[in-house]
Amino acid sequence: MDNIAGTRSRLTWAVHISVTVLVLLWLMPTVGLLVSSFRTGDQIATSGWWAAMFPSEQNLVIRADGPDKQVQQGDLHVIEGNLGATNISAWGTSSRAIDAYGPGESAEIKGGTITVAADGAYRMESVEEFTGSRGQRVFVTATVPAQFTLDNYRNMLLNPANREGMSKAFFSTLTVTIPATVIPIVIAAFAAYALAWMEFPGRALLIAAVVGLLVVPLQLALIPLLKFHNFIGIGKGYLGVWLAHTGFGLPLAIYLLRNYMVGLPRDIIENAKVDGATDFQVFMKIVLPLSFPAMASFAIFQFLWTWNDLLVAMVFLVDSTGETTVMTKQIVELLGTRGGNWEILATAAFISMAVPIAVFFAMQRYLVRGLLAGSVK
Repeated sequence: MDNIAGTRSRLTWAVHISVTVLVLLWLMPTVGLLVSSFRTGDQIATSGWWAAMFPSEQNLVIRADGPDKQVQQGDLHVIEGNLGATNISAWGTSSRAIDAYGPGESAEIKGGTITVAADGAYRMESVEEFTGSRGQRVFVTATVPAQFTLDNYRNMLLNPANREGMSKAFFSTLTVTIPATVIPIVIAAFAAYALAWMEFPGRALLIAAVVGLLVVPLQLALIPLLKFHNFIGIGKGYLGVWLAHTGFGLPLAIYLLRNYMVGLPRDIIENAKVDGATDFQVFMKIVLPLSFPAMASFAIFQFLWTWNDLLVAMVFLVDSTGETTVMTKQIVELLGTRGGNWEILATAAFISMAVPIAVFFAMQRYLVRGLLAGSVK
């Protein structure tokens, strides 16, 4: 019954379920990054993004008021206040024992005692006057409600240090990405037409060589290619990284465009040649316009690859300041030498995704046309 016209195959539901699962798997990292960019560092460190809407137990380090807030009550010097945390389940005065005491218990500190309640209220007492410039450090374990903040984006976009670094990295990445996307498409279009519609000796060997180059590991060619660039005088710079991305992207570009051009109607090309058109005229006026969906499809993949690249930029790119400044490297530098600023990393990473997402949605209709081309005659 599955083959009768008008009936739906049982495999249709399996296909729909599989596609839905794949879409969710691809969306989850992006959604997680977006949610994490609105969370604080403590929340990210204690719970996953999927728990962002629920309260979470966190270990906080809070300082009590300093000696300037002390008052004298009889023979005692007292400092009272609130730590700003509620639902405290445990606390301590040392990083080695952050849960040494429970709510309402007292701990000895230098010159006196401190008592912390479950609602965050504390009382410090001492016979002698409290001294020093800072308050007592208290480690608390508390249940914190769900919280979202825009401070991460303010820090990234309004902080002068971060803003200048991200702006420089943004334009540097554009300088790398746009030529590294356009150059291989132009070269591959000419090569693909020659391999698809021009007869010459060794064409089959060239096609086999292009297919073979698809499996060459990128890491295997980095050092030899860099030595070659230094030998011919290119060195490290924008020209070097453009040529590197062109070389690594050409095999796939030629392979995709050649397969697409082979599927174009032969009658159109033969009629044009009968009318006296040269191969160059056929390529520019017929093949190139018809192949735009395939070129746009490759442009999306090449743009995403070069925009998110770090390895090739680190090897082949050094700008006028003597540093490699691209978005991916700037994001790593924002973490600092000790790392741990995961909220900054999530925010910077999501900001860097804005341009690739815009490019994809602007050209996704061409991607679909390029993938479906030739399926209907």
